[in-house]
Amino acid sequence: MKKTRSGVEFFGLLTGALLAVSVAGCGASCNAVEAIHSDPGVAVNVPHPAVAMDKALAELEGIPVKGRASAAGYSREEFGPAWADTDHNGCDTRNDILARDLTNRTFKPGSHNCVVTTGTLADKYTGTTTRFVRGQNTSSAVQIDHIVPLGDAWQNGAQQLTAELRRELANDPLNLMATDGPTNTAKGENDAATWLPPNQAFRCEYVARQIAVKAKYGLWVTQAEHDAIIGILNDCE
Repeated sequence: MKKTRSGVEFFGLLTGALLAVSVAGCGASCNAVEAIHSDPGVAVNVPHPAVAMDKALAELEGIPVKGRASAAGYSREEFGPAWADTDHNGCDTRNDILARDLTNRTFKPGSHNCVVTTGTLADKYTGTTTRFVRGQNTSSAVQIDHIVPLGDAWQNGAQQLTAELRRELANDPLNLMATDGPTNTAKGENDAATWLPPNQAFRCEYVARQIAVKAKYGLWVTQAEHDAIIGILNDCE
């Protein structure tokens, strides 16, 4: 039965015209981040990559459903150095995402507005607000989550990708989001069948982003994951 758009259009309006994230890079999101790095006082509402619900359902139908491959051989290093500067803007990916997701940002002097030192996170995973302060004992309060965890990606097709594509996957803004540390730790390498954001209002966007990432990099889903995602997306209407 064809789904109507009336119940899904709100999602596509959340973050504007970034619907082509499955075939393009971070596009306007990267441009906005670059504007912030150039001028930290610039009034830019940095968008997250957007995926409409009807697009998510259509993409999910095109993603293979398979069992998990072996986790043998997995390590973080298989996805390249952590937080590489893959967009070549002079700032590492972690600081790019902090600049995108935090408000009231300040930057380390002399870092060319790359190293975020403080900011405020309106955490989509929990619906709470967290203060970020860079430091040995404080930075972990805000962490960068891989929406499709790298361990999950490895067991669902990423081990068949080239090293360069795995590096891109690990640093793709589509697959990254700042969240509070304990929530990121609790998620671990779990997929949508075994972990969802505590903030139920964000779950539709969360699984839609997972679909977009898996479609973009040719990954698959397990049957349990597929069924969990379908249940969430159907409730979004």
